[in-house]
Amino acid sequence: MEGYLALMIPIIALTIPVIALWTKHQQKMAEMQVGAAAEQTAEKAAQYVGQIQRLEARVQVLERIVTDRGYDVATQIEALRDQRRVDEDAAGVPLGLNKERV
Repeated sequence: MEGYLALMIPIIALTIPVIALWTKHQQKMAEMQVGAAAEQTAEKAAQYVGQIQRLEARVQVLERIVTDRGYDVATQIEALRDQRRVDEDAAGVPLGLNKERV
């Protein structure tokens, strides 16, 4: 029994510092992971702020269009659609520059 105890004391004495170093390392790793997560969160928050500002600016422009010009925007859209139909139907007078006259 004394031989066993004499063997265990140095093993325990060497194991304690190893465990202390390992736990200190694990703590540093956890702190680094928290720091990296916080940095990523800050970057995403900054991106979201920029995106929200752009969207707010677009909404302000749309509000200005609707309130300043009234509701004639629908009339303008319909006019553009009518113009597109004219262009698609190839309406108009052909120039006939390459054709011979009859």
